[in-house]
Amino acid sequence: MNVIETSGLGKRYGRTWALRECTLAIPAGHVAALAGPNGAGKTTLLNLAAGLAAPSAGAVTVLGGRPAGSPAALDGIAFVAQDTPLYKTLSAADMLHLTANLNRRFDRPYAQARLGELGIPLKRKAGKLSGGQQAQLALTLALARRPTLLVLDEPVAMLDPIARHDFMATVLTAAAADGVSVLLSSHVLAELERVADYLILLSRGRVQVAGEVDDLLAAHRVLTGPAAEVDRYAGRPVVHARRAEAHARLLVRADAGDPVPPGWAAYPVGLEELALAYLREPGAAALPAPPEPRDAQPTEVAK
Repeated sequence: MNVIETSGLGKRYGRTWALRECTLAIPAGHVAALAGPNGAGKTTLLNLAAGLAAPSAGAVTVLGGRPAGSPAALDGIAFVAQDTPLYKTLSAADMLHLTANLNRRFDRPYAQARLGELGIPLKRKAGKLSGGQQAQLALTLALARRPTLLVLDEPVAMLDPIARHDFMATVLTAAAADGVSVLLSSHVLAELERVADYLILLSRGRVQVAGEVDDLLAAHRVLTGPAAEVDRYAGRPVVHARRAEAHARLLVRADAGDPVPPGWAAYPVGLEELALAYLREPGAAALPAPPEPRDAQPTEVAK
């Protein structure tokens, strides 16, 4: 089952396209990361998937083909927006009561127990909680709806490192223990590398890369060698090149078994470097089909 599937999806505000020609199929059972610079279309895509906006072009379905925004879809999706929306003058207990009354399914005992474990007083107003506690309260309200898909828009952007770690630990626990699929957007690439097993990169309103992290990393590698020989890669699948006076560093699409040019060395690539390369070079050629799973290959150095 695909938790989100789009075909030619686009959203326009006036004459400006926030998202264009977005075609995706995100399978269930993943913690999927949505990354990209400001204005890339991340929040627009999340809002379309959650049924909070209507597309200007194309179509989007969720949870195995349900129209986004339909009652059947809304029952299975929990969405936490970027600014951790809470009624600041209501207590945590009031927020539980309100959320329970606005949703057909809400696990109040789970929510109360979880807030107790986190040391969040039920009688304290949401506006008096710390930033980390507010984020945890919003996440608890979402998880207590027992969703199939949890959508998080920049959930840790305003949190300190400890609060960010605790928040993401809760997300991973929900994904592992309760089988919740997760789609989260973030600017913190290092954090995504720790938690995500599926990656979608957006730039200038278009999808640059989408796929399982292991497959994407296996389909790329870093080559280092003489700067004077960079031109030999003209027409080859170079995603990003960084050249110094004597040496060059290339991120290329290649299988681990592809030959390495004489005088060059090949190294595996990390998720953060891969993401930054595609974001620096929007419009890079589409990825080949993901490689078949293979045993890890040792670093290769040409003689």
